[in-house]
Amino acid sequence: MEEIRIIEVKQSVFADNDEKAEELRQKLREKGCFLVNIMSSPGSGKTSILTRLIPALKDKYKIAVMEADIDSDVDARTIAEKTGVAAIQLHTGGMCHLDAAMTRQGLDEVGAEAFDLIFLENVGNLVCPAEFDTGASKNLVILSVPEGDDKPLKYPLMFEKADVVLLNKIDVLPYFDFDVDKFAGYLKIRNPRAELLPVSARSGEGLEHVVAWLDKAIEEWRK
Repeated sequence: MEEIRIIEVKQSVFADNDEKAEELRQKLREKGCFLVNIMSSPGSGKTSILTRLIPALKDKYKIAVMEADIDSDVDARTIAEKTGVAAIQLHTGGMCHLDAAMTRQGLDEVGAEAFDLIFLENVGNLVCPAEFDTGASKNLVILSVPEGDDKPLKYPLMFEKADVVLLNKIDVLPYFDFDVDKFAGYLKIRNPRAELLPVSARSGEGLEHVVAWLDKAIEEWRK
C-alpha cells in the first residue's frame, strides 16, 4: 500500500503570511506610515477607545482607521461621525481574523501613503487574530474588566503578541471580582515586555498614557 503523504498546511499558510507581513511592514516604513493592530474580544471597547484617542492625536498625525468585521459598517460609521477621520470597513467574508494580504488590500483602498498613523481594528476574537501577523508596526491588545483577570492564562498567544495591553472599563472595577495585580502578574508570565495601561473609554481616565505610549512608539520607529 502506498504511503500516505501528510502536508502541514497550517504551517505553510503561516510561513507565507509571515513573509508577506514583513514585506508590508517594510513598505509602510518606506511610506512613513505607522500601523497599529488593535485586537480584543467583541465588546471590550475597541471602537470606544478610538473615538476617545483620535481627537487627542489628530492635530499631530494624519489618521485613518480600518474597521474589520464579518459584516456591517457600524464601527466605520461611528469612527467617521465621531472623529471626522477617514474610515473604511473591511468585510472578512466570515473569517475571524485579518492576515497580511487582507491588510494590504485595506491599506491600498484607504491610501496609506497619505497618512502618518493608521489604526486597524481587527475582528473581535481572542484567538484567531493573534495567529496572523498583519504587518503592523505594533500590536495593541484590549481586555475589559468584565472579561475576568485570568485571560492571559486562557489565551496566551494573544497576550504574547501584544506590545501594549489596555485594561479597559476600570470605572466598573468596584462591581466585578477582578484583581488587577493578578492580571498584571499573569500578563508578565506570558509577556514581560508588554506594557499594561489601565483606562476607561467611558470617562477618559488613563487615555493620556496611551497617547504618550503611541507618541514614544512612533518616535522610536522613525529613528
